[in-house]
Amino acid sequence: MFGAALTGFLTGFSLILAIGAQNAFVLRQGLMRAHVFWLCTLCALSDAVLIAAGVAGFGALTQRFAGLPVYMSLAGAAFLAVYGAMRLRAAWRGDYAMTLAGTSGSLAATLATGAAFTWLNPHVYLDTLALIGAVSTQFAPGGARLAFGAGAVASSFVFFFSLGYGARWLAPLLRSARSWQVLDLCIGLLMWALAAKLVLSV
Repeated sequence: MFGAALTGFLTGFSLILAIGAQNAFVLRQGLMRAHVFWLCTLCALSDAVLIAAGVAGFGALTQRFAGLPVYMSLAGAAFLAVYGAMRLRAAWRGDYAMTLAGTSGSLAATLATGAAFTWLNPHVYLDTLALIGAVSTQFAPGGARLAFGAGAVASSFVFFFSLGYGARWLAPLLRSARSWQVLDLCIGLLMWALAAKLVLSV
């Protein structure tokens, strides 16, 4: 059981560790110390639902809808392009008075954006439904497979809460508007790069 759970944890952690749009958003909110708990909970629970579906074998259902990955990629690319433009616009304007004061958007807006980063990302379905689901098949149905899934789910909770709350250690580096400009510039360019990658993958 422990070996299965450890395999699940390491598999999930290795897949989620890559820098992506969702991680960048959680990091930014963590730096602002705004709605961190609820955002991390949303991201981790979303992963839990998808991982459970993948371990249960529902990943095979996605093969019946051949056009779904294309639509998901285009929708995700559009969202990333718009959000990237917002971050680049913020970097260009350089007005970070509210950010430096710790003011953020509403909880509802933050969770809506976090949900979009999660559910409009076609790669999350590949990672959870397909890859984690495929790895889980090496364990016998029952306790071992459930332990694998629990380990993968635990990795999401550990990662997101570590990222969200660990970001505060970087806060001293971001006490100036210039620092936030550089951060938003990097995030904006990352979003556009990911959007282009999604479009080119269609």
